[in-house]
Amino acid sequence: MYPIDKIKNDFPILSQKVHNHDYIYFDSAATTQKPQCVIDAIVYSYTHTNSNIHRGIHTLSRLSTDMYENARTIVQQFINAPKKEEVIFTKGATESINLVASSFGEIAIHEGDEIIISAMEHHSNLVPWQILCEKKQAKLRIIPFTDDGVLDMAVYRGLLSEKTKLVSIVHVSNTLGTINPIEEIIDIAHSYDVPVLVDGSQSIQHTPINVQKIGCDFFVFSGHKVYAPNGIGVLWAKEEYLEKMPPYQSGGDMIETVTLEKTTYNVLPFKFEAGTTNYVGAYALSVALEYLSEIGVARIAQHEHELMQYALQKITDMQHIQIIGTSLVKAGALSFMVDNAHPADIGMILDKQGIAIRTGTHCTEPIMQFYNIPGTVRISFGLYNSIEEIDYFLETIKKVIPMFNA
Repeated sequence: MYPIDKIKNDFPILSQKVHNHDYIYFDSAATTQKPQCVIDAIVYSYTHTNSNIHRGIHTLSRLSTDMYENARTIVQQFINAPKKEEVIFTKGATESINLVASSFGEIAIHEGDEIIISAMEHHSNLVPWQILCEKKQAKLRIIPFTDDGVLDMAVYRGLLSEKTKLVSIVHVSNTLGTINPIEEIIDIAHSYDVPVLVDGSQSIQHTPINVQKIGCDFFVFSGHKVYAPNGIGVLWAKEEYLEKMPPYQSGGDMIETVTLEKTTYNVLPFKFEAGTTNYVGAYALSVALEYLSEIGVARIAQHEHELMQYALQKITDMQHIQIIGTSLVKAGALSFMVDNAHPADIGMILDKQGIAIRTGTHCTEPIMQFYNIPGTVRISFGLYNSIEEIDYFLETIKKVIPMFNA
């Protein structure tokens, strides 16, 4: 049996009252709450081991370095990466994508080349490629999606050609909840010898990730989406690409030797970790991943699947609600519109009842343009949510609907 009560007790923020109501948090797609063990890890690091890594021979520096590098090993194991040297710590998925766009893009993208993304991408997996294509006079090709929020794979196959140099695709849509057929997308791209970047920001917390089984060449995610602190993230990439890519940023720790005339670069992964990295965040990320592993990621996935199916069934049967994105394969996020109501109004009313949701465009404006809507109401689930919370949400939304549809 899924230990929902124990898990909820692990998250101190969930025990508070909001507007005199028990707090229900349905905004995990934006950021997840943090278990006590992660909070404790941050406090422990700053009170017992805080010291700059890789630069000292004294005790605290060595302890801090060990914790940081052990975190790299834990990330490697969590996503089943072949080598820990392929794990690069960044500020988050956004920086990871920008790193690839800047570094891989510098050597691999030239005038007339093409990059393929989808129309359901988060802005962080759209704008960097637009900037790169403008700089390099390359072309950005777009995989459309259907009315039900599913990628048009026939169009995707037709987009690939000898001009294609990269496919960058979201694993799970943060707005539609669609789980994309990522392995099929990668297999097709690889048949053209095209590498693939997978944005795992909305999949890493919902399903087991095995980058070797998926077959991708780059995989990115943010710590704050997976119960870790803000300001820490991961780029995993195959060694063959990382070795060829030039540094993304320059400064301390990414160097091997420096003279006034010339600098040589450090080995992987340090070549891409310039300056003082977020070593406290990396350690806390490792604690978060161990916490998930202890519960069981497959177990969490099953629990959240049950939540999604339950919510979908109930909301589908309600009048005056339109679900945005009706893919049969969904995870994490569920978006909808209430007839005659602006999403922001729904969000404010629910907040007064202690229910935290997200409203707006969710950094996916092209999706809103496709459906010709100003935004959506989005509920998104985490490992700490329950059927009872969904029931309370449904009872509340039923009372809200008549305010706009008398």
